[in-house]
Amino acid sequence: MTDAAELRRRTRALLDAHPPAATDRRDFLRARFDAGLAWVHYPQGLGGLGAPRSLQAVVDAELAAAGAPDNDPRRIGIGLGMAAPTILQYGTDEQRRRLLPPLWTGEEVWCQLFSEPGAGSDLAALGTRAVREGEDWIVNGQKVWTSSAHLARWAILIARTDPDVPKHRGITYFVCDMTDPGVEVRPLRQITGEAEFNEVFLTDVRIPDSRRLGAIGDGWRVAQTTLNNERVAIGGTPVPREGGMIGKVAATWRERPELRTHDLHQRLLGLWVEAEVARLTGVRLRQQLAAGQPGPEGAGMKLGFARLNQEISGLEVELLGEEGLLYDDWTLRRPELVDFTGRDAGYRYLRSKGNSIEGGTSEVLLNIVAERVLGLPAEPRTDKDVAWKDLAR
Repeated sequence: MTDAAELRRRTRALLDAHPPAATDRRDFLRARFDAGLAWVHYPQGLGGLGAPRSLQAVVDAELAAAGAPDNDPRRIGIGLGMAAPTILQYGTDEQRRRLLPPLWTGEEVWCQLFSEPGAGSDLAALGTRAVREGEDWIVNGQKVWTSSAHLARWAILIARTDPDVPKHRGITYFVCDMTDPGVEVRPLRQITGEAEFNEVFLTDVRIPDSRRLGAIGDGWRVAQTTLNNERVAIGGTPVPREGGMIGKVAATWRERPELRTHDLHQRLLGLWVEAEVARLTGVRLRQQLAAGQPGPEGAGMKLGFARLNQEISGLEVELLGEEGLLYDDWTLRRPELVDFTGRDAGYRYLRSKGNSIEGGTSEVLLNIVAERVLGLPAEPRTDKDVAWKDLAR
């Protein structure tokens, strides 16, 4: 049994063997992975020790106190929060050994090829086709809203492999090499001026069957692991008290007393309380995760995250008055990471509009909470038993 004391001992042994000040950052991260201290709840040999997930905080605290480098999790969030748990659960031993180490160290960036122009909220209606040809699959289609595709080496991809069955049953899950012929990435400029999102066009892309995750036609079930983890990664990221968006507004309130009004004060207090409730709910959710895989509860966290970000950023713009209408730079940028609280108030206000779309629209998440958390009757679905090829499009 690996306990906190044993993890501290192992962490200090890592620091003794690889002093952070004298060790190359990437070499230190690789050594940490090999020592099982990357994500302690993963199996031995895959960056973990089979320890309880809750003990990761013990390792992180020891390393932070020693000034050890991290793997820049904001830059590789899709890999860490979505691809890795899916590969761990459904990947073969060979896939896990090849893909997980460079994913965790940040040597290989990942993106997500799920949404399509005609299949966003109704993701199961996707039309990207994968046709078997010997030991390969030939993939054609278009994906959209793909964060970090311009940086990514790998992508998690779902495609339709059987159009003759209902939409949820004819999908298969693949790992796509973004450097393969036929993969084209185009920037998708957003309201902020940035292009962190992309369109991805797949033209006769050849994917070996050895890069399939899960069984043929079982891609929707595999994708649920990805989506549940995605919602936790977006809405349940740990933040300190008064961290995130509410911290920006609270700092402005304290530093600019001339902007204060009674009405704004009341609204700020209400949102501060809601942000603190959301933070504590996230703590409880992460404690539940220590016992297993995330469930539909993550949808509720992501819902609250989007609503709070939009309301708080709106309050910040209103608090700043004319200053809040200024914008620093509309130049097209292709950033390496998404920073919801970065830049100025105008950027935060505009960027927060995407929070209720990315990672599942708020409307879809409300249905998930209603049906899978509260146990309410499902909405009537006339297309549930209709073959995908017969659906109206």
